[in-house]
Amino acid sequence: MEGMKWLQNTYTRRFNVRHRAWGRVFGDRYKAVVVEGELPEYYGSLVDYIHLNPVRAGVVSGERGESVLDYPWSSLAGGYGLAPGKRPKWLAAEVGMERLGYVDTAGGRRRMVEELDRRALSEGRQSGLVPLPEEMDARMSHLRRGWYWGSQEFAEKLRGMLGQKMDAPRSRAYRRTPQRLSHGLEQAQRWVGQGLKAAGLDRQDLKALPGSDARKVALAKFLRERTTVSLEWVARALCMGGAANAGHYVRTRPWKSVRRKIPKAMLRFIGAGS
Repeated sequence: MEGMKWLQNTYTRRFNVRHRAWGRVFGDRYKAVVVEGELPEYYGSLVDYIHLNPVRAGVVSGERGESVLDYPWSSLAGGYGLAPGKRPKWLAAEVGMERLGYVDTAGGRRRMVEELDRRALSEGRQSGLVPLPEEMDARMSHLRRGWYWGSQEFAEKLRGMLGQKMDAPRSRAYRRTPQRLSHGLEQAQRWVGQGLKAAGLDRQDLKALPGSDARKVALAKFLRERTTVSLEWVARALCMGGAANAGHYVRTRPWKSVRRKIPKAMLRFIGAGS
């Protein structure tokens, strides 16, 4: 992480000075995804995802008879595919091969490369991609868009380690990160259940009530002010039609008229905020 930070900052400054330019040289910030290394399905998919990057980018093509080893700037050609004595000392390729089920011998390394080449030929530009889970918005577990790659138990362990740090004041950019969005989504889901209970409603009642119902508007306003969930999410969760409708009710309904029409228990819930 620190090495990538140095590369992006220092190289960008030097490049811009030399070429009399300004702004970013790289597309975006360096992204790090925490991976559950103890489970081979997560660790293995990560290693394959990395080693098949050149295939997805079109730099290497199995249809042209090329091998993943033909891309020289990867940890495969520069490490996993080499004998132990020829690898960089910092690359623990033997550990990776063991986790992937390969023996660190000439035959084991050959089988690893052959399997990657087979996938490159059969999957083409989709090589190494892992299908997005259906519960993506709730789990945020994915190599491309998530903040961790692992099981639900692994995510709960990470959140326990982070503790109250998730709630500490952060920059605007941090508030839009997958970690923060995931945390806010879970909180919003809990508050929807608690808010409906305080309002004397259940989720089935929401479908029969208009989007302008005072209890819906009060809970929507509460969620928008206290969490990071989008207006689209609020509209779906409270059956308020589209995001435009939900936003209109939240912005235009005077709070005094809303609070007169909601139960006292709901007023106490909104005031407590927990």
